[in-house]
Amino acid sequence: MVIGLLPLLLFACGSWGRVGEEPAPSRSSGVTQVLDPGSTYRRLGRLVGSPELPFVGDIAFYRGAGDSTVALLSVSLQTRHFGFQREGEFFIARYRATWTAAPAGGGPPVSSSQEQVVRVNSFAETQRNDESVLYQDGLILTAGTWKVSLQIADGLSGRIGRAEGQIRVPVFGDGTVSVPRLVHQARGREDRTAAVAVIVNPRGAIAYGSDSVTLYLEGYSMAGPTAVPLVMIDANGRVVARDSIRFQGGHDVESLAIRLRADTLPLGELRIVAGRMPADTLRAVVSFSAGWVITNYDEMVSLLRYYPPSSALDSLRKAPAEQHSQRWQAFWRSTDPNPGTPAHEGLEQYFTRVALANLRFRDEGVEGWRTDRGEVLIRVGEPDEIFDASPQSEGSMIRWNFIQLTMTLYFHDATGFGRFDLTPSSRSEMERVVARLSRQTGF
Repeated sequence: MVIGLLPLLLFACGSWGRVGEEPAPSRSSGVTQVLDPGSTYRRLGRLVGSPELPFVGDIAFYRGAGDSTVALLSVSLQTRHFGFQREGEFFIARYRATWTAAPAGGGPPVSSSQEQVVRVNSFAETQRNDESVLYQDGLILTAGTWKVSLQIADGLSGRIGRAEGQIRVPVFGDGTVSVPRLVHQARGREDRTAAVAVIVNPRGAIAYGSDSVTLYLEGYSMAGPTAVPLVMIDANGRVVARDSIRFQGGHDVESLAIRLRADTLPLGELRIVAGRMPADTLRAVVSFSAGWVITNYDEMVSLLRYYPPSSALDSLRKAPAEQHSQRWQAFWRSTDPNPGTPAHEGLEQYFTRVALANLRFRDEGVEGWRTDRGEVLIRVGEPDEIFDASPQSEGSMIRWNFIQLTMTLYFHDATGFGRFDLTPSSRSEMERVVARLSRQTGF
């Protein structure tokens, strides 16, 4: 089954009771997370697609008819990884999603395959770097351990992303609850023979400082009013929030959607536990954006050193810990070039360039984005022409020409050790052009 978008109905609302002070977020490499967010999602137990066509997938379980279990696969993809072609007023991409589950102890596999179409209105939307495509499909499985594989094949380019994993399909008896899941939209059900109508957030990513997120779970055949503990645990194993949810009882299926205040959540990886069993756990991550994974405030500010305007960055740098969330929200709103979309296109472009610079200029003894060539790439973009005289007798000089900007920049290796710095006159020229661009765009 492929589940489409459904209107959100909140069946319950709740709030978290905070426990103690928010712990300092654990430090990790912000650049590494930007370059390879898949490493974070693998650690969270997600299905992560191979580099040719990356994706992030998760499998949620719900009680089905009889003794069966519904295994609901949710996959997050980015439009920029698909090949699009113009068809009338739209840009169209087509892909096939195939996933298979095979009993770990042997036996016939179960599989499903679906052809899907992605339709966007503009070329700019084909380059989106956020969770812009969501795919869902379900299988009916029996309890036990299963080996699963997922393949996403792009119809135009022929690129294929693959992932494999192992799942334990649970048994849902009377009085049990499903593992909580972050959802984009949900519509509850009262009968386990009915379709599961939720749009799951497969990454389990929460944007730091956003207003709220929704947590969905189901209780099965509760005999009467039942309280189930709900606990949030940070990456260091500390309980940072505690509450309980209440089922009325007397229903085959009782659906609850709980709205959480995201601006109170600590940065970093989280476990949200429903019930008393360790398996009843959602593993999520609170990041500065749901589109890219950065979970340390100081590293985020450091990574933004080239992002205009400097006054907005100063506000972030000087913010006390208790104001990090509010300052980040203000920064996001004030620098978003297109507030009408959920993504921040300016930051998406910025971090794409950071990742590119870090990969391209890795031979100067520092991270590529910290080199002078990395700085120019991030702040100005790709040059139209490159002349590299460094391996030749003409001298250790590299020239970048930007035709539309009418700018030529020179990088000189003064030490002979392969570290190319902007010449003083070129730096002045770049700053002049950056200031002009800032006046034109307002940033």
